[in-house]
Amino acid sequence: MVKSEIRMVLLLVFMGIIMIFVMMPTTTFKKVWFPSIKAKTQSTYFGSAGARLLIYTFPMLFIAALGCVYLHLTKNNEDIYKKSDKENNRISIWKTPVLVKGPLGIVTGTELAFFIMFIALLVWSFASYLVMSFETINKKTAAKLGLTVWQDKLESAGLRFGLVGNIGLSFLFFPVARGSSMLALLGLTSEASIKYHIWLGHIAMVLFTAHGLCYAIVWGNTGHLHAFISWRKADISVVAGEVALICGLAMWVTVIPRIRRNMFEVFFYTHHLYIGFVAFFVFHVGFAYTCIMLPGFYLFMVDRYLRFLQSRRQIRLLSSRVLPCDTVELNFLKDPALRYISTSIVFINIPSISKIQWHPFTITSNSNLEPEKLSLMIKKEGSWSQKLHQILSTASSVDHLDVCIEGPYGPASTHFMRHDTLVMVCGGSGITPFISITREIIFRSTTSNSKTPRILLVCAFKHTTDLTMLDLLLPISGTTDISRVQLQIEAYVTREKQPNVENKNQVRSIWFKPNATDMPITATLGPNSWLWLGAIISSSFVIFLILLGILTRFYINPIDHNTNDIYPWAYKSLFCMFFICVSIVITSTAVVLWNKNQNGKGLKQIQNTETNTPMNSPGSLFHNGDTELESLPSQSLVQATNIHFGARPNLKKILFDCEGSSVGVLVCGPKKMRHEVATICTAGLADNLHFESISFSW
Repeated sequence: MVKSEIRMVLLLVFMGIIMIFVMMPTTTFKKVWFPSIKAKTQSTYFGSAGARLLIYTFPMLFIAALGCVYLHLTKNNEDIYKKSDKENNRISIWKTPVLVKGPLGIVTGTELAFFIMFIALLVWSFASYLVMSFETINKKTAAKLGLTVWQDKLESAGLRFGLVGNIGLSFLFFPVARGSSMLALLGLTSEASIKYHIWLGHIAMVLFTAHGLCYAIVWGNTGHLHAFISWRKADISVVAGEVALICGLAMWVTVIPRIRRNMFEVFFYTHHLYIGFVAFFVFHVGFAYTCIMLPGFYLFMVDRYLRFLQSRRQIRLLSSRVLPCDTVELNFLKDPALRYISTSIVFINIPSISKIQWHPFTITSNSNLEPEKLSLMIKKEGSWSQKLHQILSTASSVDHLDVCIEGPYGPASTHFMRHDTLVMVCGGSGITPFISITREIIFRSTTSNSKTPRILLVCAFKHTTDLTMLDLLLPISGTTDISRVQLQIEAYVTREKQPNVENKNQVRSIWFKPNATDMPITATLGPNSWLWLGAIISSSFVIFLILLGILTRFYINPIDHNTNDIYPWAYKSLFCMFFICVSIVITSTAVVLWNKNQNGKGLKQIQNTETNTPMNSPGSLFHNGDTELESLPSQSLVQATNIHFGARPNLKKILFDCEGSSVGVLVCGPKKMRHEVATICTAGLADNLHFESISFSW
């Protein structure tokens, strides 16, 4: 009952926010609604920012904070996978791709609907702003400004490009706040939401570039070149806007696919210019107008600082397995209270390789099946992973490795269990998220009375050695019962027509010695992380309002007299940005330290846990033909596997031959494979196929 009421409140507030954005470019909002609200909120404590804080900032942060309460109430819901047929059909319809190829990639019906509505909002806003401004432009009004009519209209259009660009900027930071409640409320992950950040970034930069070009053309034609270097005391700062635009353009250029793929570090480090972009954007328009885009950036700052606090810990690395396919598995000690969902990711940093590089990897372990361990699979691809593989594969391997971790980050829930059959299609290391999903189904088959879906894993590898990735489907303990799991594996080795018996490298295990400072992986905010996150968002915003009120009432107002025309905007903006940082740091640090002290004893006990170290390294179940199968699970896994050499999977035949009223099709791998599977599922030739593309990192 409480959850339903909270959900209703969240929906009503969200609809109110949408209405504000729709009404914002109208005369009704500009001349009736906003002046009325401003008259009631422009006190000596908040000044001109009061109305915008109430209209734009507070509702979004209210949703984020109340959403944390809702997520806390639903996180332990045991019926999370149990859906009626009607609910299953509704979910499938909205997850069905409607666009497969094109500049937007694979786009579902839900994504396309929201994308069209967002574009419609931008077009509506720009058209409304333009019509309203052009009505007042004529020869007389233009002459008063020393302009011709076309120059005045172009300058007016430039301003409106900036206003509409701010709408895109308002949503730009929501997708990149990894632990945000906003993403979890929508059932999204940060990895899956990156494409929304890219779309919004392109839209915002097109509009902001047009904004700057319009003014540049007008000033160039009128000879007002001095305007390029103006920084007004209590008005728009052109210089600050130019600096912000330059930062934005630098980031925009480096997202070109060729630059991002071939020079990733250039792209990565250039993207840190977002700090300069936001700071000078605030100086450009003043803090009051920044309140429109503040909520997304505020939540991003909270998330970023919490990630910083978590990344300071040294994590205990228990062991690693080096596979013959140039792949390593890392196994970390974790707090049994830490829970995560299949397909979750973590970001790791190894200072001995690079102190500043963080890389995302999909978790292969399952928090239910392996409560005290978290595992990752890392394929040797880039320079960073090559250095890691070299460290672990040399004869004189290190006996300790310092590692820092951020995460886990993942969806609040998944819907894999709603299907009768689960077809998982992957290429190479795309098998990573399916390892965790398989382990989750194994766990549920032994602990739940509900029926688990049949599993068909279709994987394509280049070489025989890559088959060793299948060894990771079972935990290293090898004691897991998979007798109740209906599992079938179709493995295709595409570049070899027969098994390669020359390479007989064994799977090599390395066990690391712990340091006294090593800690298990824990949730930054403890077991009640959603409640604590809601407390941080709400309390930090209250502290910010108190600091802003004191500053305005006792320092700015005696100078400005509530006119907003005397005290420099730049100083006010600087104070506000500083207060936001201080409030977030104070509340976040206090909550993290509180949880650290509360969980100190339990973590110390876990930290000092001794683990059994095997005397030898296990062999591969699939690569070495002379390996003895020492356990029933291993034997069952091998018997469930069919290996095809010199062929590629006929995905169309495989999918159409699947039986069951509901067949979930998950695909993870190269873009060509994802597009092919999506095309087959959306062709309308089989009503029981329900497509989902899985994001992964390795």
